[in-house]
Amino acid sequence: MLDAIIAHYNYWLVIFLMMIGLYIVISRGNLVKKIVGLNIFQTSVFLLYITLGKVNGGTAPILTDKPETFSNPLPHVLILTAIVVGVATTALGFALVVRIRESYGSIEEDDILATERAEDEIAVNEALS
Repeated sequence: MLDAIIAHYNYWLVIFLMMIGLYIVISRGNLVKKIVGLNIFQTSVFLLYITLGKVNGGTAPILTDKPETFSNPLPHVLILTAIVVGVATTALGFALVVRIRESYGSIEEDDILATERAEDEIAVNEALS
């Protein structure tokens, strides 16, 4: 049993990182912490795809005269693209957090919701009077 766990340590690391990222996103009200949690979750997905793309004993897919086992380069290429998209998405998320901070004066989800509710109540009271 222990040998099976040790032999697949990379999958356990993926699960561990996914659960940490998911926990941070769900449990924290701070928007910056939520973005960090999403990045941890995203990193675990990257690790999973890279792990699946590696073949034991495989080499780079360069044609030679002798037959060899090749590792599939497609997952690695896709992950490079996903990393670039992830960095851009993270930058956009932080830019939105800055704008939210300017508008509401806080980056805590509870404070933002309380401010929204107060503004809605004021709007309803003005509409009724």
